[in-house]
Amino acid sequence: MKKSELTALLSAIGLAPSRKLGQNFLIDDNFLDWLVRESGAAKGETIVEVGPGFGALTGRMLALGANVTAIEFDHRICEWLRSVLVPKGLRLVEGDACKINFSTLFPPGTPFRLISNLPYSAGTVVVAKLLDQETPPEEMIVMLQKEVAMRLAADAGDEEYGALSVRAKTVCEVEILRMVPPQLFHPKPEVDSCVLRMKRRADLPPAEFRTLLSQVVRLAFSQRRKKMIKQLAAVFGRETVEAAYREIGLSEDIRAERVTAAQFGELTRFFQNIKHSPL
Repeated sequence: MKKSELTALLSAIGLAPSRKLGQNFLIDDNFLDWLVRESGAAKGETIVEVGPGFGALTGRMLALGANVTAIEFDHRICEWLRSVLVPKGLRLVEGDACKINFSTLFPPGTPFRLISNLPYSAGTVVVAKLLDQETPPEEMIVMLQKEVAMRLAADAGDEEYGALSVRAKTVCEVEILRMVPPQLFHPKPEVDSCVLRMKRRADLPPAEFRTLLSQVVRLAFSQRRKKMIKQLAAVFGRETVEAAYREIGLSEDIRAERVTAAQFGELTRFFQNIKHSPL
């Protein structure tokens, strides 16, 4: 959808794009074509899209024969989608993707992928929710605000590295596909965007382990400029944490920003084994 077509449509339905909702609509057909090719959307597969807007990406995936479930918060856009794209096969869920339980969208065990230009206002929450699913999506190909994407892709030692980085790398192999300038949207956002591919790891740890790991990394990064041993010791006990450090080979002086995702995994496994060991 070209900018002129989009602005005419917005005017026709009386909608002004909401900054609060992160409504920045893609208007570059070449980029949209690239995104669909890169996603590999295929006939018969199950895809979730959050924030479909006026279907610039949705329509292309439906045309390929994909089974698309779109989650849209704005009721005025939902009315348009019901009249235009639902008759073409779109399954529309009206609601807040930050609050929806994704596991209820499909029968248990249904594989799906998330392919979406995520609204800036919801991107971090949506990705974090999906990382915490008992069975996360097979793959997420998402466009996010650049700063959020950098956090998800960051490695130990990077300025952006944090708890979300560790959680993402525990669940997925994260790859930066492309930076996206503001000129490709209407209205133009004040920030750059980035497309990420997040492919679920073959060695995905169980949900119970990932829940404990989230607790560990949140503690570790709660005072990121200080040694993390004090925060961990407050919950797991000083002796236990010191024993974990010795086994893994971590210095007691180390800060969370220098600990790799793999090392956080080893710490979590140590704490989990202590918890489950017989008295």
